Amino acid sequence: MQESWTFDFPFDKPSSEAWSWLIQTKQRDLGIFLSFYYKRQGAVVEKVQLKTAPQMYSPDSGTLCLSFELVYFNACQDLHEIQSEEMKLNFQFDPGKKTLNLVGAYWPSREPDEF
Repeated sequence: MQESWTFDFPFDKPSSEAWSWLIQTKQRDLGIFLSFYYKRQGAVVEKVQLKTAPQMYSPDSGTLCLSFELVYFNACQDLHEIQSEEMKLNFQFDPGKKTLNLVGAYWPSREPDEF
């Protein structure tokens, strides 16, 4: 499994101001995007933050590391746990369309065993 999500990114190039804007205005969407990785474990992602400055490979692409909290909640079992986590993402900026495509980590999925 490898998830990706394209965001509107109203900047001419990725900059510290642009990254700050993304984290502040798209935090909910980033949480939803990262939650796809943890849905089988029953967790949702909250409080997404930029952990380190993005590494640029070209003027329009690179990697960034996000830190966040995984929240596990189950009222029936009186369970409410919070765990800190981080994930490295690749990004591709399209200056013509003013979009930013984030691609998450690749997590291989196992098919069910046959009987």
